[in-house]
Amino acid sequence: MTTVGLIGFGVVSFRGDQRTALLPGETTHGHYQIELSCESCHTAPFTGTDEMQDACVGCHGDELAAAEDSHPKSKFTDPRNASRVAKLDARYCVTCHAEHRPEATAAMGLSLPDDYCYQCHLDVAEERPTHKGLGFETCADAGCHNFHDNRALYEDFLVAHSGETPNHPVATTLIREWVADAEPPPEVSAEPPAGWVGSAHHLSEIACSDCHRASNPADAGWVGTVSPDKCGDCHEAEVAQFGRGRHGMRWAADLAPMTPGEARLTMRSESADRELDCNTCHTSHRYDTESAAVGACLGCHEDEHSLAYAASPHADLWRGEVSGSLPPGSGVSCATCHLPRVASGEHIRVQHNQNANLRPNEKMIRSVCVSCHGVGFSIDALADPALVLRNFDAAPGVRVESITMATGRLSERERIE
Repeated sequence: MTTVGLIGFGVVSFRGDQRTALLPGETTHGHYQIELSCESCHTAPFTGTDEMQDACVGCHGDELAAAEDSHPKSKFTDPRNASRVAKLDARYCVTCHAEHRPEATAAMGLSLPDDYCYQCHLDVAEERPTHKGLGFETCADAGCHNFHDNRALYEDFLVAHSGETPNHPVATTLIREWVADAEPPPEVSAEPPAGWVGSAHHLSEIACSDCHRASNPADAGWVGTVSPDKCGDCHEAEVAQFGRGRHGMRWAADLAPMTPGEARLTMRSESADRELDCNTCHTSHRYDTESAAVGACLGCHEDEHSLAYAASPHADLWRGEVSGSLPPGSGVSCATCHLPRVASGEHIRVQHNQNANLRPNEKMIRSVCVSCHGVGFSIDALADPALVLRNFDAAPGVRVESITMATGRLSERERIE
């Protein structure tokens, strides 16, 4: 890829792989894959704050709109809060999330000190006695406060779920929607590829040419390698989500597809050069969702959390479901948590952005954990870093008091009233 950049008063052409020398510092874990696509964020040669904000919202706008938390942008554009903006201008993402500053960047790309909450909430202990003695650096601990998404941590939600036991039954329904109306092209062998017979596409009468025909009608002939673009003809939402996650964000930025060898997590060496696209997980022609739910993940990931999955209670449930000894929906695969089912109109679809409920991981509480566990147990489990690394092989060793605080605050209000 060749692009034009401005240096001083001259115009110089750079290939994408030459841009590394121009990076002012290491990029965060969330953006390093597209760091050579400078124009993804820097939409103009001299990008200002407003242009950068547009770029941030262009990728993360849907998440921000769905957050429904107590810190929407409207709070900081309200003239009555002008004094707060003077302390912390949260109208702009780059106020808190600055790139290329590894020495000042913490988890989630946060480039502010972790006690920044005091800028607006210095008197919180006066309003809430339960907060006396708590340092502001503890605000973002699991089970307490997240700046962008507190839906699983609202007081009314915590109170409503305060009496739950750690575990309860779950029923999962998966509905697939496909399209089909074509005949195989004459140049293709009548012998079906291995794995095709019995696949979801075969059972839905999808023809070879439906996938291997060029997307552009002006392009004639047979397309051997099917790209996410073509998959998007039928699975538009899934492909769009794939492009927002770490697996597909390079493809979405018109860069070469991501490979495990470029990841910052530990990956299997034999998978280092495997390019990630739809077929990487779903395998061409077979499209086996069972394999995609666990086998495809562990075929690349070799970090501590992934390696611990096989010995976890979740894996025991998954093996029981696969063998038929447990009912459908009772197993917990990698995809159960990281690619959860989401409602889409009349259908239930799979969220293909595997990072969607990890920013932060408390998002998993509503979308995943509470399907099987009580809210308190879920909060405690996600707040235990050692337990997360061991892939939840035991009860949480951390106790978060957020539910106790919420119920105590409710009791205090009721007593006063």
